[in-house]
Parts: sequence; structure tokens; C-alpha cells
Amino acid sequence: QVQLLESGGGSVQAGGSLRLSCGTSFRTVNTYAMGWFRQAPGKEREFVAAINLSGDSTYFGDSAKGRFTISRENTQNTVYLQMNSLKPDDTAVYYCAAGIPRWDSLVTMIPGSWDYWGQGTQVTVSS
Repeated sequence: QVQLLESGGGSVQAGGSLRLSCGTSFRTVNTYAMGWFRQAPGKEREFVAAINLSGDSTYFGDSAKGRFTISRENTQNTVYLQMNSLKPDDTAVYYCAAGIPRWDSLVTMIPGSWDYWGQGTQVTVSS
């Protein structure tokens, strides 16, 4: 059973920063590529970022490029999403995901490619 637990969400003013964490098991973090998606009310789930198993390759969605970074600390069973220069448009529920069939820029962007999901954490950015 793969369990993913997001934390670190909250409310912040525009221009601020948040760091999201995705905690999981030793087996999961040492087996799968990991990713982050987000979903705002009335919108489809959107790809934010992904990191491969070894942590030496990353992909970012257009909205995250230049502002967000993704990292993983396998010894702590955790993947992080550092979000800087936050905007009101970043307001959404952020989900952690694990497990894709292959490491590929197009595959990582598709929610249906991922096998496992967390419950999400709310991020609210006020203007």
C-alpha cells in the first residue's frame, strides 16, 4: 500500500513562499519518481513538477518554471515543493503523486500516468 501525505499548505500573501512536503514510506520514495499537481475549483488537475528516482532530473509545468523547485530527500522519505513568488493564481489544492511507467516529459504531465495520489493540501494566496 502506497501512502502519500502532503503537508505545508496554508495561506500566504502574494509574493510570499511556502514549502510543501510529501511524506511517504522508505520503499515508496526509493522506488518511484514523484510529482506534484494542483487543482483549483472548477479547473482540471494541472501538472506542477516532477522529479525522477535519483533526483537528478526534473520537469516543471509552465506555471511553475522559474518560481518553484522540487527536491527529494530519500533518507527522510520526503519530497519537497518549494514555491516562491506566489501569486493568487497559485491558489489550489496541491497533490503529491508517485509512480509513472517511464520518465518522460510528456508522460509526467498527464495525471492519468501516475499510480498513487495523496489527499492534497490547500494553498491559498491572497492579493
